[in-house]
Amino acid sequence: MQDLKGKVVLITGSGSGIGAAAARAFGAAGSRVAIHYRSRKAEAEQLVESIEAAGGEARAFAADLTITSDVDRLVADAHAHFGRIDVLINNAGGMVRRSPVVDIDDALIDEVFQLNARSVIAVSRRVIPLMAAHGGSIINVTSQAARTGGGPGASLYAGCKGFVSTVTRTMAKELVPQKIRVNAVAPGVIETPFHDGISSPEIMRTFTQSIPMGRLGTADECAGAFLFLASETLSGYVTGQVLEVNGGQIMP
Repeated sequence: MQDLKGKVVLITGSGSGIGAAAARAFGAAGSRVAIHYRSRKAEAEQLVESIEAAGGEARAFAADLTITSDVDRLVADAHAHFGRIDVLINNAGGMVRRSPVVDIDDALIDEVFQLNARSVIAVSRRVIPLMAAHGGSIINVTSQAARTGGGPGASLYAGCKGFVSTVTRTMAKELVPQKIRVNAVAPGVIETPFHDGISSPEIMRTFTQSIPMGRLGTADECAGAFLFLASETLSGYVTGQVLEVNGGQIMP
């Protein structure tokens, strides 16, 4: 993956979990990494330090992706600092909380949709014009929940991820003329802070029992999928695809 060396990679929601693992992997590949976080400042700064200590280049940027002016500033600041953006990974997201459909209120609808669905379009539409001159790769993070409907109380999250999977294909078709490839990674059940406070031990045991590999995945095990889809050498003829990383739990 020598073609990733020197590429500028903007990863939203990369203060922890899958986003942080992807940031470390791109840093190790010689990419220049723009790390976005909303509230995990200490973790983001530690991630920058670890990437730089390993010989890479990274910088952290704070933004709330549900606020238009923050999205404007994030993309503008990352572009100004690095001079270009070659790869965008729309990783920011979260379930917020589990809730049966009958108990969902308007505030939860707005929060989950803005974080998981709106943010993908909000960031992408600002990055696309910056990529158009030289091409690039956009990788959206969906979920196996987009296919299954998710676990208990995950209807909003699963619905948003269904949107992400679908809009990935639409974007791929639209952006071919600009030489921008658009794909998605769909993680299964991964051991990250994503599940903290929202997935009980019983739910996690049930998930584990349904995985043919017999265990949960790790964030590092997702990183290779992003490297593959970002590399023109490895995936230059791949666009509009969803790459599943789930230990065999879903085999579409």
